[in-house]
Amino acid sequence: MSDSNEIVTDPRLEKRTRRRFSVAEKKRLLAEADTLPYGDKDDSYDNALAETINGLYKAELIHHRGPWKSREAVELATLEWVSWFNHQRSMEPLGYIPPAETEANYYRQLVSQDAIAA
Repeated sequence: MSDSNEIVTDPRLEKRTRRRFSVAEKKRLLAEADTLPYGDKDDSYDNALAETINGLYKAELIHHRGPWKSREAVELATLEWVSWFNHQRSMEPLGYIPPAETEANYYRQLVSQDAIAA
């Protein structure tokens, strides 16, 4: 069998298409995939963070305050929980201040550094 007709599989390609590719197709697609914004090596860290937040959300809100009477009740409670999570929750690694305050401090620091540099 010639190299161009050999059937090969690659997990990066199969995730998106669920089909097999010839070697020539695989090389072309992998070259294109390197320029796409997904499939980064850091995706696993993003997924782990998302799973952690999703687990917290379910444990602290969904299971703790359920059963829910309607979808709208879940949506409203979710909005309240996200607001609390970002604006009121104190975090030890951040000096016992909420994440939104930490972010505001960071951007305030950037602005003052730009003003000093100018």
